[in-house]
Amino acid sequence: MAEARQPLWRKVPMPSSRVNPYRIVIILRLIILCFFFRFRILTPAYDAMPLWGISVVCEIWFALSWILDQFPKWFPINRETYLDRLSLRFEREGEPNKLAPVDFFVSTVDPLKEPPIITANTVLSILAVDYPVDKVSCYVSDDGASMLLFDTLSETAEFARRWVPFCKKHNVEPRAPEFYFSQKIDYLKDKVYLGSEGALDVEGKELPRLVYVSREKRPGYSHHKKAGAMNALIRVSAVLTNAPFMLNLDCDHYLNNCKAAREAMCFLMDPQFGKKLCYVQFPQRFDGIDRHDRYANRNVVFFDINMKGLDGIQGPVYVGTGCVFNRQALYGYDPPVSEKRPKMTCDCWPSWCCCCFGRSRKTKSKKKGQGSLLGGLLPKKKKMAGKHYSRKGSIPAFELEEIEEGLEGYEELEKSSLMSQKNFEKRFGQSPVFIASTLMEEGGLPEGTTSSSLIKEAIHVISCGYEEKTEWGKEVGWIYGSVTEDILTGFKMHCRGWKSVYCCPERAAFRGSAPINLSDRLHQVLRWALGSIEIFMSHHCPLWYGWGGKLKFLQRLAYINTVVYPFTSIPLLAYCTIPAVCLLTGKFIIPTISNLASIWFLALFLSIIATSVLELRWSGVSIEDLWRNEQFWVIGGVSAHLFAVFQGLLKVLGGVDTNFTVTSKAADDTEFGDLYIFKWTTLLIPPTTLIILNLVGVVAGVSDAINNGYGSWGPLFGKLFFAFWVIVHLYPFLKGLMGRQNRTPTIVVLWSILLASIFSLVWVRIDPFLPKQTGPILKQCGVEC
Repeated sequence: MAEARQPLWRKVPMPSSRVNPYRIVIILRLIILCFFFRFRILTPAYDAMPLWGISVVCEIWFALSWILDQFPKWFPINRETYLDRLSLRFEREGEPNKLAPVDFFVSTVDPLKEPPIITANTVLSILAVDYPVDKVSCYVSDDGASMLLFDTLSETAEFARRWVPFCKKHNVEPRAPEFYFSQKIDYLKDKVYLGSEGALDVEGKELPRLVYVSREKRPGYSHHKKAGAMNALIRVSAVLTNAPFMLNLDCDHYLNNCKAAREAMCFLMDPQFGKKLCYVQFPQRFDGIDRHDRYANRNVVFFDINMKGLDGIQGPVYVGTGCVFNRQALYGYDPPVSEKRPKMTCDCWPSWCCCCFGRSRKTKSKKKGQGSLLGGLLPKKKKMAGKHYSRKGSIPAFELEEIEEGLEGYEELEKSSLMSQKNFEKRFGQSPVFIASTLMEEGGLPEGTTSSSLIKEAIHVISCGYEEKTEWGKEVGWIYGSVTEDILTGFKMHCRGWKSVYCCPERAAFRGSAPINLSDRLHQVLRWALGSIEIFMSHHCPLWYGWGGKLKFLQRLAYINTVVYPFTSIPLLAYCTIPAVCLLTGKFIIPTISNLASIWFLALFLSIIATSVLELRWSGVSIEDLWRNEQFWVIGGVSAHLFAVFQGLLKVLGGVDTNFTVTSKAADDTEFGDLYIFKWTTLLIPPTTLIILNLVGVVAGVSDAINNGYGSWGPLFGKLFFAFWVIVHLYPFLKGLMGRQNRTPTIVVLWSILLASIFSLVWVRIDPFLPKQTGPILKQCGVEC
């Protein structure tokens, strides 16, 4: 019994011996940056003022971008969970299982880009999860209304009758069949056998519920893509099962750890901390990526450094998959307010008496039984009147019909409070069953409902016109307005004061597929960056939204960095072009490489290295992962992010919409086959142009130094280092561009050479570094000039 009362989780701060030096180096780097910019501004290059000015502006932007990225990592933490204590507390022998029900959401759109077999693997891994069967429901959203997927899920449900008992009997991991058998562990497969038809598995045990959902779509209605599909799943699940917690997965992410739901319950079912949690986010881990991770598909730096830093502030951001939600947080409520000690009251003095502290005296209800209804419902209604909605304690559920019948006999004030059910309809839509379910914090369905009526209500809540004149997508559910609805939804919840938790179990909770092909990877990054631009241009921008609320300052910095990072592409493109210009013109961004200049450049360079090394030390990330992340930051910055800025501005300011592109999950038959497939896209042109410009610049610079003697080699080294910095960062892009045949496609070469030639000709024509002649011209005064 003593063990059952122990905490279900523990916060593990990073050792001070690792974090404190890291923080000291960050402060030193900030001081060095100040002195570095003082030197750069006070020593302009008068013979190359345009280059000097552009470089200083770019460096200042990079410094601001670094600050936004760095300081939210100031308080990194780890967390530990205790699954044995969870079982002791909620799964006692001889007593009903008290673990909270969980609704699993799986979303898919295009069966061509997201093959049904991948969705089937995800569903089977969910149905075989290590959790009480009667508390698991799996909802699959088919936004493409594919009959192929429907038939596949029918076969999947039949196969689950054999697969689920097999997994639980032999305790296999992972529980997605394709990935389990790909491990070549097949010595138990002959023990699987067929059973009779029915809702039970082959051993006669109950299976989790599997629900197929395809919402109504009609011309003239905005369907809001994935966010709209997820909101439809919220309503359907509330009507059919109404679990207090929901776990959402993309169709290509399967359960790699059958105890993932239990890991999340250690936080969400904590009696104190759990009530203030909006979600538990798990890291994303991926299969099918080449060993060198050429395009930083694993995102290890983000998931193992940035997210752990945010976990020490207000919690990690929501990344769109692998997340367990508190249903009440998605309904737009504020987190519950801590109960205060009740104040003393008396009936002997007026309400303004000091001994009663101005507290109103309790009044008795006029009819028997009405006091309990009012005590449960009236506080809830009053809290619905404000902009945000907070809760204190648990609230009983009442169907709207019962509320209407109970209106008779109340005083006018009480009647007007109860009539605020219209506020519920304006907020959640006209579904009495759904509205009643929102008042049930512990989950469950209203009494007196039948299966046929629930199915009819479920079809009603996914109709295309249900969300009209409601707050769905504005304050309730997944928030509309951006293709990255995940960031926007998490941001709104954090602004209301909710906290989130980052859970990293020893065995990865979920694994998925990533687009290892260069073109697909760039399009994925383009979509993310476009979503950030949409948020930046909306009223939900963290720069101005939610000030005076409950969002912590460092958490706000992280969200600001999330929406402004695509704009770094403009100074990054300019900065990567400067080395080629310096080599072609013989100019440089600093007047002379003096000892003072060398000291400041060396100090800044060493501080950058020291910050990275100490970051790797406390996070456990490898130096190769950090370097790949740095390389792809440049590759994505000068291609996908740059296009996202212009597409986003066109979409928001000009109304030119861009199509949502689903990343293909279909793989080549050969190992890492997609890695070498070339797909033409305009995103490839800017990086290729930069490579050609810098290579031409290196050749021109070296040739000029050879012609002018050894005296010109000294200034050349700084320019060559600058150019090689660009080329080395773009090397994975060049390798991916050549593909399996080790040659660059002709169309990319032609476009890149054309752009490089135009840039060179225009530069020679303008020639901004030649001094302007103010004296007489030779043609005017002849030989005597």
